[in-house]
Amino acid sequence: MQKIIYILTLLSLSFTISAQNSDKIKMNKFVDDLLNKMTLEEKIGQTVLYTSGYDVITGPTVDPNYKEYLKKGMVGGIFNGVGADYTRSLQKIAVEETRLGIPLLFGYDVIHGYKTIFPMPLAESCSWDLDAIENSARIASKEATAEGINWIFAPMVDIARDARWGRIVEGAGEDVYWGSLVAAARIRGIQGKDLKDRERAMACVKHFAAYGASMAGRDYNTVDVSLVELWNTYLPPFKAALYAGSATIMTAFNDLNGIPATANKYLLKDILIDKWKFDGFVVSDYTSVNEMIPHGYARDEKHSAELSMNAGLDMDMQGGVFMKYLKELIAEGKVLEKDVTLAARKILIKKYELGLFEDPYRYSDSKREKTDIMTAEHKEAARDMARKSFVLLKNDNQVLPLTSGKKIALIGPMIKDKREIIGSWSAMGDRTNVPVSIYEGMVEAVGEHNLLYAKGCDIESDDTSGFEEAVKTASQADIVVVSVGEFHNMTGENNSRAGLDLPGVQLQLLKKLKETGKPIVMVLMSGRPMTITWENAHLDAILDVWFPGTMGGAAIADVLTGKYNPSGKLTVTFPQVVGQIPLFYNHKSTGRPFDASTNYGSRYWDVSNDPLYPFGYGLSYTTFEYADMKLSSETITKNSPLKISVKVSNTGKYDGEEVVQLYTRDVIGSITRPVKELKGYSKIFLKAGESRIVDFTLTVDDLRFYNADLEYVYEIGDFSVFVGGNSQKTLEGKFTLK
Repeated sequence: MQKIIYILTLLSLSFTISAQNSDKIKMNKFVDDLLNKMTLEEKIGQTVLYTSGYDVITGPTVDPNYKEYLKKGMVGGIFNGVGADYTRSLQKIAVEETRLGIPLLFGYDVIHGYKTIFPMPLAESCSWDLDAIENSARIASKEATAEGINWIFAPMVDIARDARWGRIVEGAGEDVYWGSLVAAARIRGIQGKDLKDRERAMACVKHFAAYGASMAGRDYNTVDVSLVELWNTYLPPFKAALYAGSATIMTAFNDLNGIPATANKYLLKDILIDKWKFDGFVVSDYTSVNEMIPHGYARDEKHSAELSMNAGLDMDMQGGVFMKYLKELIAEGKVLEKDVTLAARKILIKKYELGLFEDPYRYSDSKREKTDIMTAEHKEAARDMARKSFVLLKNDNQVLPLTSGKKIALIGPMIKDKREIIGSWSAMGDRTNVPVSIYEGMVEAVGEHNLLYAKGCDIESDDTSGFEEAVKTASQADIVVVSVGEFHNMTGENNSRAGLDLPGVQLQLLKKLKETGKPIVMVLMSGRPMTITWENAHLDAILDVWFPGTMGGAAIADVLTGKYNPSGKLTVTFPQVVGQIPLFYNHKSTGRPFDASTNYGSRYWDVSNDPLYPFGYGLSYTTFEYADMKLSSETITKNSPLKISVKVSNTGKYDGEEVVQLYTRDVIGSITRPVKELKGYSKIFLKAGESRIVDFTLTVDDLRFYNADLEYVYEIGDFSVFVGGNSQKTLEGKFTLK
């Protein structure tokens, strides 16, 4: 019987592969036949992406006459065109009014939700819940495709270790292992298993590459990293995203090794094509082709078109230089027509895979626009994702959760806010009526009769006139919940900050409230780690809610009142002061590591080397204890994995979730190695008083890295292994790789 099942399985697999091969042959024939009919101008047109100007744009508008080009079949895709009727009208021009009727791609920045806005990506990563992250991306894709979008410019997978950089908000934090897992999950969520699924769009992983290492944390700035650092830190999440099936990839604004990413052959040909066998297409970031001129790399626009096409760029976003100069460059022999044909072919293949040649209007569905957006399911998922993303940073004397029957003062500029709560990069999200404010969430949770309110101050202002009312209100309450933070547009693209303190007079407000003697809970709303050293030293509890999205206020109330026990863990390190940045847990040691017994160790005079909160840190309303860490062997080999187990106990009064984290250290390497690297995790739920044995399996593949020759190797020698609730508080064991 088993033999029969085995044979049937093989036959089924054979039929599936045969059908896939048949579909691929059919697709290739269709695309090749179409290319044979196309003029050079029409091929060039496929490599052109223009913005429609329908929504907010993120750079200069180079050519507003895109509709004239569209009528000539000279545009491959439209950026910022949304809405079923609007996209249908543009698609109608492309399909019904041009010689060959080639359909358009419609691209849009859908970073953490389309209309139902989820927590910002950095926040979502703090949930350590890949299923929830994938579901968030799925819902965003479903809503976007209901309004005509078939190409999503996400996920951003740049590893970011500098909290000053505004775009840290878009990624998964500082760790390579976790960032790679999140990248793959987001691709699965956006694209699903089949691009012909009307509820899924194409993904575009970005920004290739090393954009998160912008010098001084300043957006668009230069990047200078070694090849070893590039391969070990910045490339793995891109590889994970592409291997998960990302259909497209976007170049970065920065230069790398002195060459702008948009014309970097090492990135676009040597790595993407030769090493990773990427068969999708590469699009520039917004006008990044043109920007090679101020980079000092291209003489003029014509030269920038030549450099980028020859380097392997397939599509020019908004720059207009492919449109203007490729035909001329081909005539001069500076660009090969076969390269333009190949670029057009890659783009046409993706249009075919999306089903656009079968039904070009399949995404412009006014019925879905009414049924598939802002549904009860979507809002509940956003609420749940927000709760999971919150990180409890401090909770002295079990101030939280709030107990019933107490009078609560709600103070601060974020309490009744609906504009900032959904954060930056919020697509078509409503900033006026739809978002649930903290005040509304608390009214639902405890009733308005138990609440007092005073705004206190604005987010960024020198006005302290509201302090008196805030102090009076706080004095009448049993406990004070004060919500402070950043404007949403203090993070995101081109929104870097040199200082990370609370803006305006918000810290002064906190100090005044502290003088009342009332217990104070700070709800921090921001798009990055902040320098909240005073706040940590003087306030009773701190809950970091990031920018939590459409249902943020309801989720915050759920956590404050104990309906949900917070379980988030930081995926970025919080510095004590901005001068410590860049600060990250998996740094390397030095020849003179810090030693309190000598003046000649790597240190600061005015602050310790320690972070305010380390990577992996996050409290719960309950407590967890780690004990009895065991290794199955003292050695690990190619054929003998190492098993690690640890006993985790819930020693508190509440049921709760814990993220159990596994780290290793390669003690001696052929190149210097990080002091600690995340290699595994397990998110578990334990009832109060419950214990569980958590098991991990470590293989030699988990210990690989790129050496000085860029070979992906593991090396024999001694290792340390750590298990704990954050990167600093761990149990330790040792083993040898043989």
